[in-house]
Amino acid sequence: MSKTVKAPEKKPVDILFDKYAESHQDGTNKLIHWICVPLIVFSLLGLVWQIPFPKLDFLGQYQTFLNWASFLLAFSLYYYFTLSPVLFFLMIWVVAAMSFVIVKIELIVGLGSGTAYAIYALIFVLAWVGQFIGHKIEGKKPSFLEDVKFLLIGPIWLLHFICKKIGLKY
Repeated sequence: MSKTVKAPEKKPVDILFDKYAESHQDGTNKLIHWICVPLIVFSLLGLVWQIPFPKLDFLGQYQTFLNWASFLLAFSLYYYFTLSPVLFFLMIWVVAAMSFVIVKIELIVGLGSGTAYAIYALIFVLAWVGQFIGHKIEGKKPSFLEDVKFLLIGPIWLLHFICKKIGLKY
């Protein structure tokens, strides 16, 4: 009598990664994504950070810790947490590093200045052009054109490769 072994069900995050990977098979496209996805995240975070935020007196000295990017991050990080606490934790470190650089740029050119907007907008546009070049090389449309949630999957898709490389279960 032979027993059949049932394969373990895939986690929702792995199903999303598999779907995302369908349009990311070409080596050049993957390389472009390793460069452009972090730049898109950084520039989007920087752009949203620049949007004027109302002064809330009850925050006192902590006023500077809250801006529109805080809400974008809260939403995104919560979504990552629902998919994988490990990838969520790693994204916190990535976002912290990006926030550090954004604050340094803010100290140099000023919060909400035309220069700040120009820096982030230029990075954003160039990175998206890179993404579309990668997909042209790939010969497949970007995943987010089918489902907008794939805009959020790209960053953790890259992190999952790092997890696999170092043997960290996500």
